[in-house]
Amino acid sequence: MYNQDSGLKREVAKRQNLKTTSILYKQYLSSTQGNYTCTNLSESVEGLDENSVYRFLKEHELSPKFLWEKVRPLIEISENGRIIFDDTVLNKEHSFNIEGVRRQYSGREHGIVKGIGVVTCLYYNPESNRSWIIDFRIFDPERDDKDKVDHVHDMINSLQERGIAFSTVLMDTWYAITKILLHIEDLGKIYYCPIKSNRLVKETPSSPFTAVKDLIWNNLDLSRGKTVKLKGFPSTRQVKLFRIVISTDKTEYVVSNNMSLSSSDDCQKEIVVRWKIEAFHREIKQTTGIEKCQCRRNRSQRNHICLCMQVWVFLSERAHRLKTTIYQVKNKAFKDFLAMQMRNPSLRYF
Repeated sequence: MYNQDSGLKREVAKRQNLKTTSILYKQYLSSTQGNYTCTNLSESVEGLDENSVYRFLKEHELSPKFLWEKVRPLIEISENGRIIFDDTVLNKEHSFNIEGVRRQYSGREHGIVKGIGVVTCLYYNPESNRSWIIDFRIFDPERDDKDKVDHVHDMINSLQERGIAFSTVLMDTWYAITKILLHIEDLGKIYYCPIKSNRLVKETPSSPFTAVKDLIWNNLDLSRGKTVKLKGFPSTRQVKLFRIVISTDKTEYVVSNNMSLSSSDDCQKEIVVRWKIEAFHREIKQTTGIEKCQCRRNRSQRNHICLCMQVWVFLSERAHRLKTTIYQVKNKAFKDFLAMQMRNPSLRYF
C-alpha cells in the first residue's frame, strides 16, 4: 500500500511539473478554436501550470532564423522562384499595455490602427504553385531603429546568405524606392513593383521629369509599356513602365527591370502572383491566432508570432497532402468533436 501511494504521489508530481515546449504550444495553436490564451492552454493540459506557459513565451528567444530552420526541409526551391515582400498589422485595438504596439497604417483597414507591424517574406514556386513563409521582421523602430524598408533590405541579404535560388522579386508600392530596386538589380534579379502615381520619370534624356499619372499613353504604350528613367536612378539605368487597369476605379503603374518584357498582359500575370502574400496574411490571422496573444512582454509577442508562422506552414503542408484548404484542416478536429457529441452528447436534453 505504501509503495502504491508513493508511486501515485510521484506521478502527480510529474504531471504538475509539466513544462511548456514549442511543440506543445504549436499543437495548441493548431487545435484550439477561438481562444488562444495562455490560461486556456494550461486548463486544457492536465498538470500544466499557467505560469509555465508565460515563462516559455517570456524566456525563450525564437528568431526568424528559427522559422527558416523549420521551413528549409519542406520548401521546394526553383531557379524561377518568386520572392514576395509585404507587411501586415496585427490588430491590438483593445490592448493597452502590450509592448511593441504602436499606431500605424493598415492596408486592410485603409487607415491608422493600433497594432504590431510585421514585414513578411514569402517564397513562391511557379512550377508547383506553392508558397512558404521563409522570413519575417517585427516593425519596432523604437527598439531597433529600423523602418520597413530596412527590414526588406536585410531579408534580401539573408536570401543571399542562405543560398536560396530565385529569379524575381515582387513588392508593394511601399518598397519601390531607389535603394531597394537598385539593390535587387545589383544582385542580377528581376523585380515587378507598382509605384505611386506621382513618381517622377522621363521618357527621353532631354525630356523633363513628369509624374507617371500625367504621361500620355497611346495604344502601343498600353500594350507594350514604356521605357523610362526613374528619378534618382543612374543615368545608364532604365526600366519598363506599364499601366495596368485593375478595376474601373483603380489603375496601377508597374515598373520592372526586365527590359525584354514587351507585353502588358505578361506584366499583369507577374503582378497577380503578389496576391499570394495577401492570402497568407488572411489565412494566418484566421487559423493560428497570431493576433490573439494577450501577453504584455515584447519577447512573448515575438515568440508567439514566430510559432504562429510555423503553425501556418504545418497547416499548409497538411492541406497540400490532403488536397484541401487550410481552413478545412483547421476545422476538421472541431467537426469530428461535434459529430461525436451528436452521437453521444455529454449534455443531454430531457
